[in-house]
Amino acid sequence: MGQPDYSEYMDLLNGPPVAALTTVMPDGQPQTTVVWCDFDGTYVRVNTMRGFRKEKNMRANPKVTLLCFDPRQPLRSLEIRGTVVEMTETGALQHLDYLSELYTGKSPYFGQCVPAELQHTEIPVLCKIQPTHVVALDARPQKEKP
Repeated sequence: MGQPDYSEYMDLLNGPPVAALTTVMPDGQPQTTVVWCDFDGTYVRVNTMRGFRKEKNMRANPKVTLLCFDPRQPLRSLEIRGTVVEMTETGALQHLDYLSELYTGKSPYFGQCVPAELQHTEIPVLCKIQPTHVVALDARPQKEKP
């Protein structure tokens, strides 16, 4: 049995619809944040900043869930459960600039989306998530599907 084909859901994963990343807090409580994401063909990639709560959570417990959806189509979504397999500062700023352009049409991130001086205190971290379970939902009536 082959791998399911989720190609019709890539628009949800490769921005700019909404994506919410859930990580696990030290006390076991879930913590969810809106994130920008993309898919490189192997990994779901998100970006955070060094020291942010979600960055600390992913280092302590790499199990995450990403929910991607388009608010204009509430009956269609993509849930990706996975494991963070890499967190690196290498290439993180370039990835963040790419996501900034994808989601806002503006780049670079520092200077166009947020004040440029934040680049001196915020260190981007590129996080690669290996999907382990994917749930795709399209409950729209048949006539609404492309």
